[in-house]
Amino acid sequence: MGWNIRITDEAKKDYSKIDGSMRKQVLAGIIKVSKAPLPSPNGYGKPLGNKNGNDLTGFFKIKYKEIEIRVVYTLVVDKMIMNIIVISQRNDNDCYDIAAKLYDKYGDDIFKDVFGEF
Repeated sequence: MGWNIRITDEAKKDYSKIDGSMRKQVLAGIIKVSKAPLPSPNGYGKPLGNKNGNDLTGFFKIKYKEIEIRVVYTLVVDKMIMNIIVISQRNDNDCYDIAAKLYDKYGDDIFKDVFGEF
């Protein structure tokens, strides 16, 4: 059983702008990672930490190299919720800057069950 997937309005808007065939790949990747979103050895999660001068401790990424899309997410471990924060066709630095701005906007709510369903 996978984790419940939630998404910010900003990520939902970005997702809707992605080409249909790429959207299917992104969704498939999110669903795959949602089965085990924690870091290895038990999961797929790739922790971010400090990126481009932004403290993104507690954030994780999914990187689609072939279609150059990044997904940034957080977890609400006690409720098994995966919050999709950013879905971006931008490069790593831009993507992480967006994640940091959304962290500034939402504060610690970014680590809670406050977003809508995907």
